[in-house]
Amino acid sequence: MKNILRQVLHSSKFVAGFIIFGLILLTMLIYPLINPGNPLEMIGVGTFARPGTYVSVYDSVTTDTRTFNLSDAEDKRLAKQLSDEDRVAMLEWFGAMDIDVSGLDVSDTDALLDLWRAHYDPDARPAGMTNARRNYFRRLNNALLELEASDVFVLAETDDETGELVQKSQISKTDYVNVNDVANVKTLPLGTDNFGRDVLKELVSACGTSILIGLIAGVIATFLGLLLGLLAGYLGGLTDDLIMFVTNVFTVIPSFVLLILISYSIGQEQRGATVVAMVIGLTSWTWTARSVRSQVISLRNRDHVNLSRLSGHSLPRIILTDILPYIASYVVMAFILQVSSGILAEAQLSLLGLGPKTTEVPTLGLMMNWAMLYSAHLNGSWWAYFPVILTITLISFSLNLMNTGLDQVFNPTLRD
Repeated sequence: MKNILRQVLHSSKFVAGFIIFGLILLTMLIYPLINPGNPLEMIGVGTFARPGTYVSVYDSVTTDTRTFNLSDAEDKRLAKQLSDEDRVAMLEWFGAMDIDVSGLDVSDTDALLDLWRAHYDPDARPAGMTNARRNYFRRLNNALLELEASDVFVLAETDDETGELVQKSQISKTDYVNVNDVANVKTLPLGTDNFGRDVLKELVSACGTSILIGLIAGVIATFLGLLLGLLAGYLGGLTDDLIMFVTNVFTVIPSFVLLILISYSIGQEQRGATVVAMVIGLTSWTWTARSVRSQVISLRNRDHVNLSRLSGHSLPRIILTDILPYIASYVVMAFILQVSSGILAEAQLSLLGLGPKTTEVPTLGLMMNWAMLYSAHLNGSWWAYFPVILTITLISFSLNLMNTGLDQVFNPTLRD
């Protein structure tokens, strides 16, 4: 046993896969301690808030300020005001007014604004431009002028006695607050999803649920495949024919189609994470059974097996002590592949809307489904789906890397 363990630990592929999978599990255990709470809690009103740190405007206004005169503050302020759409629209105006913009870089805010100030005329009526479009350029120009001209924002409140607005305070462009002094600050490394939920918290919880689904499905599929493969391979005859007939029937019907039909027939309300895992496991045991059967057939006439049979040992004892130890490494590898297949199967089901009940727990597949339904891939909200894809890839990659490492250790034909 020590020698086998030493060989496994000397496999670079197994160790690399184990480290990646271990880091994923460690993140699942530690992050909920750092950021506790319901992963499905809707903390945001609106969809797809970008990743970053959010500061309460209300609290920052009432926080003590410090004055800083930063030389590039105004440039950054103007550059932030001009979106990519606004910059392209400016080029449209220049073109309509026959202004030469050759060599102009729209990302160069200073050059773009200099040209705009020199040539923009709010009373101009370029040929072919609609009134609504001209109004857009007027609003853009007014926003830029206001941003450049205004030095302070005045905060006012209604007087209880007179009902008039009374100046309470004012905010200058040079006023800054320390983020550590603001009462309410929320950091969202992966932003929020279409329901206003913290994507990172949701992703960590979904990762744990999907791995649990994969483990349950892997245990069921491996147990059924191992049991039926052992019986068919060792007993042979009619038992072998019956088991292989059932196996062939399940093999002929595509397992994913069968999985879809069973999941659909169960109904949304009854499809919890455990139920989905059981369905996946019950439809993915066939290739394990066929592979175990072929392994057992090559072992059942070995001398040590015949000796146990002549000694009058029972069927369970022969299988458990004389056959199973010789295929144990293969069973472990089959289990790892079944876990990976179970995670991917859940993701596929959830993308089709046939995954676990959406109001109970998040899964990686459900997060992909939500992102797809709300067109995250079309509106540029990459944080809602790309981390999920990356997580699924890392889990599958780590498990398959571990499986490949074990295969190189236990398969003589693959040893260096």
